[in-house]
Amino acid sequence: MNRWYGKVLGFIAGWLLLRHPGGGLIGLLIGHAFDAGWIGGGRASASYRALGVGPEASDAEVDQAYRRLMSQYHPDKVAGAAPELREQAEKRAREINAAYDRIRNRRQR
Repeated sequence: MNRWYGKVLGFIAGWLLLRHPGGGLIGLLIGHAFDAGWIGGGRASASYRALGVGPEASDAEVDQAYRRLMSQYHPDKVAGAAPELREQAEKRAREINAAYDRIRNRRQR
């Protein structure tokens, strides 16, 4: 995603609020952080990244990715593994479940 409007709006808002060129620079940096996804909408993109799909993926693709990952990381699948591996798989399964829930909730609205 190549957004640019956060930088422009941040620059203008920073300049107008602080009435100084330094304010424009601060606003530009904050706008860049929003555009890059460091602030704000990063959680939604993190959900898609956790499932390995993009925001443009269909519901069927999201469901398929969820099922594929859960079949790989489900705690019952790694019950006989070493405790460290089991903890990692449980943590990953929780991340996958949370990401899937966030995506489904967002798409149902």
